[in-house]
Amino acid sequence: MQVHQILRGKAQGQIITVAPSTTVADAARLLAERRIGAVIVSDDGVQPLGILSERDIVRDLGRRGAICLADKVEALMTRNIIGCSPHDQADSVLERMTNGRFRHMPVIEGGKMVGIISIGDVVAARISELAMEKEALSGMIMGN
Repeated sequence: MQVHQILRGKAQGQIITVAPSTTVADAARLLAERRIGAVIVSDDGVQPLGILSERDIVRDLGRRGAICLADKVEALMTRNIIGCSPHDQADSVLERMTNGRFRHMPVIEGGKMVGIISIGDVVAARISELAMEKEALSGMIMGN
């Protein structure tokens, strides 16, 4: 299964981004309201500058306390984000996410973001794919 197939199965909508100058408190509020685990940091909504996850916020809260909520997102974001292509295989994306210990990845085509996938999206797609394979094999064994 390729990444573009996973994106097709997700609810379509705009990619949620925040400006680098957004406060961490506002970004945390957005994460909670949208029930998402990460937000892309971008000036224009197209070119990713970084990514800010719940984990980034919690890590800094634990280290510095609530004072970090007044900081700008650019101070906490992960700058060297790893993206994928819509044509990448789900297995290779899952491996990169697992090895890199991150749960969200922007999908980039032609230098522009076309979506974002989570490790949960990839796992759900893989489970669905395995269920279809199991059904097909069962049908062949049973002669259906």
